[in-house]
Amino acid sequence: MASKSAFLKSGHPATLFASFLYFDFSFAVWVLNGAMGPFITEQFHLSPAEVGLMVSIPTLAGALMRFPLGVLSQYIGRKSAAIVEMSAIIFALLFGFFYVHTFNNVLAMGVLLGVAGASFGVALSLGSGWFPKEYKGLAMGIAGAGNSGTALAAFFAPRLAKAYGWQHVYGIAALCMLLPLFVMILFAKEPPDTEHQTLRQHLKCLVEADGWYFNLVYIITFGGFIGLATFLPSLFVSQFHIAKTQAGTLTMLATLTGSLTRVAGGWFADKVGGITTLSVVFLFAIAGIFGLTTSPSLGVTTALFMLCFAALGAGNGATFQMVPLRWPVTTAIAGGMIGEIGALGGSILPNLLGQSKQHTGSYAAGFGVYAVFALIVLVVLLTVSREWTRTWVGKGGRALTVAEPTYSEPVISAEGLVTQS
Repeated sequence: MASKSAFLKSGHPATLFASFLYFDFSFAVWVLNGAMGPFITEQFHLSPAEVGLMVSIPTLAGALMRFPLGVLSQYIGRKSAAIVEMSAIIFALLFGFFYVHTFNNVLAMGVLLGVAGASFGVALSLGSGWFPKEYKGLAMGIAGAGNSGTALAAFFAPRLAKAYGWQHVYGIAALCMLLPLFVMILFAKEPPDTEHQTLRQHLKCLVEADGWYFNLVYIITFGGFIGLATFLPSLFVSQFHIAKTQAGTLTMLATLTGSLTRVAGGWFADKVGGITTLSVVFLFAIAGIFGLTTSPSLGVTTALFMLCFAALGAGNGATFQMVPLRWPVTTAIAGGMIGEIGALGGSILPNLLGQSKQHTGSYAAGFGVYAVFALIVLVVLLTVSREWTRTWVGKGGRALTVAEPTYSEPVISAEGLVTQS
């Protein structure tokens, strides 16, 4: 592993830390309704399908807001976009504290919580923007480890809800958001890796096939992560009838595992390649999801969730090791698009599990369908990656070096003829 000092000297650590904190607190806010799901379910007597809808709305809303925020960041700067977003999050949480009292209010609050979910593309691009390409995966992994906010929400929100009432958690979260806001204002610096391009150039990745292949991968890795994270507290309470705070603790253990492995996924992707890393973690995730179809005991279920989150977290890091390699000057835009579609995928799993429980009495069918979908995406990845390694990325998905030109670059032969290597 590259020395710590070499990594830190290659970029701007304060900006990376500010990005991590921004993403961490935003992520915690984004999944608040899921973390408090058992309390809200008890108060409003929700069905499994209604629970799935409730926890998926913030995910869906956040996905739709990510791309516009990514575009905005290209014009006002990523630091400024982050400050604007965090200010909006605080106002949204204050609305929840003062005005959310019915289930319809909860659904509306889910849309407002989606503002926090828009942070993804900006946070990762801001955090990694100061670092050279050989450290992009690690830098993005560190900034992306802010998805540990799911663990914070899962652990603290149920305890605060039990002590003060779940509506008051919104107000407490608003106060907590002041910390990352002030750190961003005081310590972060706008990265220099920005080229001023037209909106048409920025949006080019929307019509490129590679963008949609990345979308499919991220629907599984990130969509699976956020979908499980929001639904897990309700699943634990519904399936095993445990205390709400215990469900929060078990959810924290599972999601924290995925947050920690995100850094490892980015680092391994730098070393052995994003394609290789993704292939391995997909196999582990698929195995874990298939294992959940057997409806095992609480201990085994928790262990399988930890395996799934570890694999999905590493997959998130590996995916975003390759994004700046494929779109080096529009990373925020590409990351915003991929994050948006991936987060949309996160709204699939809670609804799938809720419908499965309501109509079959078990979550097994929902897990089975998702596992098959993940297997199909893995086959697609292995197929298209053959072309990637002949054009813009090295063997296994590693960054190309100066001595390793892409296959599409012109090469002058000894006879003076221009050919394609």
